[in-house]
Amino acid sequence: MSPLLILSIILIYFCLLMFVSWAVGRGSTNNEAFFRANKNSLWWVVGIGMVGSSMSGVSFVSVPGMVRQLDFTYLQFVLGFFFGYLIVAQILLPVFYKKNLTSIYTYLGERFGNCAYKTGAVFFITGKIISSAAKLYIVALIFHNFVFSQWGFAFPLTVTITVLMIYLYTFRSGMKSIVWTDLVQTVIMIVTLIVITIIVLQKINLPFAEIISKMITSEKTRIFVFDDWVSRQNFVKQFFSGIFIVVVMTGLDQDQMQKNLTCNNLRDAQKNMRWYGAAFLPVNLMFLVLGFLLLFFAQENEISLQNIISDDILPLIVKSTLGNIALVMFVVGIFASALNSADSALTSLTTSFSIDIMNVTQKDKVRSEKIRHIAHIVFSIILIAVVLLFGFLNNKSVIDALYTIVSYTYGPLLGMYAFGLFTKRKTADKAIPLIAIASPVICFLINLLTVNIFNYKFGYELLLLNGLLTFLGMYSLKKK
Repeated sequence: MSPLLILSIILIYFCLLMFVSWAVGRGSTNNEAFFRANKNSLWWVVGIGMVGSSMSGVSFVSVPGMVRQLDFTYLQFVLGFFFGYLIVAQILLPVFYKKNLTSIYTYLGERFGNCAYKTGAVFFITGKIISSAAKLYIVALIFHNFVFSQWGFAFPLTVTITVLMIYLYTFRSGMKSIVWTDLVQTVIMIVTLIVITIIVLQKINLPFAEIISKMITSEKTRIFVFDDWVSRQNFVKQFFSGIFIVVVMTGLDQDQMQKNLTCNNLRDAQKNMRWYGAAFLPVNLMFLVLGFLLLFFAQENEISLQNIISDDILPLIVKSTLGNIALVMFVVGIFASALNSADSALTSLTTSFSIDIMNVTQKDKVRSEKIRHIAHIVFSIILIAVVLLFGFLNNKSVIDALYTIVSYTYGPLLGMYAFGLFTKRKTADKAIPLIAIASPVICFLINLLTVNIFNYKFGYELLLLNGLLTFLGMYSLKKK
């Protein structure tokens, strides 16, 4: 299919986003609309949009690719997600709504002091830039290979164009626009997943009942691992890591919580969180089923995947064998999932920097809005730079790299909030930045030692260790 036709479809889709952004955001371009969407978002709109932004383009290609090496064991992780969302709904949301927060890191300032407040914000900003770049990188690379590379354009130009599109439909109304554009993009992503799955089923050319039978009896659909405690796919590790990944990546993440805080009241926000969590299992199961079908299709048609990394399996088969409809749907779906994740990340970075670092207030609206506009531009540039750096350094599955990054950057946030919510103890505020830096460093060293001595490498449970070290460090330094 012509790259020009694909690009035309992408531009039509972008114009749709611009129209939605204009329609819902007209007359609402101040900080209250940008940061909190005037606190009148419908809970179900927020919930559907969050499904897409949480999964992103990383899930679109990495989750189906996981089946080759990890079977369906990723579902153990997803089961933990659901219980993590219940914790966020019942423990964290009531605190944030009671204090009427715009930035969730304001809580740390009220509980411990200014050093803790700034530390939480800096760790979020650092982690969010890296994780967003990881998500955006793989999608920009696919977009580049499918369209721009065929015209001789350099990869940095593709990344710049992608981020510029995000900037254009978010810079005026921020969350006011994102709540609705994310709804559109999530629906498109799920429709794409369904259409590609149907096309693969048709290409396999076997009765549906026979395909289901082969799936049920295949070793690739194994879900639970109880017998191997060393394996990173052990159920206990995966399940509890899934719980705490959600607590930090949703409950302690300004990006995800900022959307929840746009709901009119706590009850709606909790309702959104529960339904949002329940939706993760069937959607991820659909991605894994697609991954199995792709492997089966490749085997039946003697398509060699030996030298293909997992994240490239879906793009390769779509581009080479599934036809033009699948190709168009894939490009649009992957582009939608990329924007869905990156737009809210860019907005939340702008919000946290403006409120937590620059201390903007409603009193000086001119200065506050100027800072917000400048921050939005600067973070767009930073995101471009880090995507390019990530592309230069990355050499493994992006979703695995993403959760490893989260373990180091979000672990201190987990420890700080746990200490604040579940103890009444005071701690030395000025020591908190040192504790938050020391904990990931110690985790890294412990991981090196266990690999060299016991041949055991920490997986996602590294997040728990990181949070525990931060918690113990704060507990040991009692405020004088």
